[in-house]
Amino acid sequence: MSMKEASFHHIPVLFQESIDSLNIKPDGIYVDCTSGGGGHSSAIAKQLKGGRLISIDRDPQAIEILKERLLPFGCVTLVHDNFFNIKSILASLGISGVDGILADLGVSSHQLDEPSRGFSFHHDAPLDMRMSLEGISAAQAVNTLSQDELRKIIFEYGEEKFAPSIAKAIVRERAIKPIETTVELAEIIKSAMPAAARRDGHPARRTFQAIRIYVNGELDGLGNAVEDMFDCLNKGGRLSVITFHSLEDRTIKREFAEFAKGCTCPKNFPVCVCGNTPRAKVLKAVAPGKNELSDNNRSRSARLRTAEKLV
Repeated sequence: MSMKEASFHHIPVLFQESIDSLNIKPDGIYVDCTSGGGGHSSAIAKQLKGGRLISIDRDPQAIEILKERLLPFGCVTLVHDNFFNIKSILASLGISGVDGILADLGVSSHQLDEPSRGFSFHHDAPLDMRMSLEGISAAQAVNTLSQDELRKIIFEYGEEKFAPSIAKAIVRERAIKPIETTVELAEIIKSAMPAAARRDGHPARRTFQAIRIYVNGELDGLGNAVEDMFDCLNKGGRLSVITFHSLEDRTIKREFAEFAKGCTCPKNFPVCVCGNTPRAKVLKAVAPGKNELSDNNRSRSARLRTAEKLV
């Protein structure tokens, strides 16, 4: 194993639970939408005999490592793309329907722990945060967006109540010199918050989350992507999604509820006239257990939701 490969690791959250949730058939067709370090893909591929796995990732560094890690599995097709494009991806491969789809929406441990990627406030590094290494970087965002735009992003995507003062501090400091590193930004955020708030976890956590979500468009079109993934399932197929914060989880929960919605007639109607029937059965959401929480504190907010297609 090369040094580069060894460094690209991921601690899968709710790992066995997510694999089990797919109810894998050996001859089925499955999609890992966010292959990352290849942990989920490898586990799925090991259960296939005559089946096929499509492993997708938007990170070019992940793709290079996955080429090595998934090489032993002849059933795997590797795709460098964003899973939001799942319909066009499957169409290009001549696949009309699949039996299971897994999407782990978390940032990989490699992306968080590799200083050069600029995701973490624990390392002093260029402010980047781009999963695909393309498009606008975090540095460009904090140095060019208006104060009002920054406030909205930090408040809505980070659920940070001190967003107004943080946005004001960012604009003030960038007028003196451009904000270029993770530590610079973290210190600016810290300076804009009252002492009591700085004791409640790392003061930069919510703002860094917000900027990362904005830069990568993580919530833009997530609802549509969930609908597209569900549409790609065969009857009896399952869609499983692992989320890591409330904004993602609310979107998945809402979409799954729509899939499971049946009759919408008023309660006083004696018989159903709308003809609506549930398209999915939603399984009980799963949270990490005590052992996983103690082993991996990044799992604390994770939730696994699964919907099984009925028609």
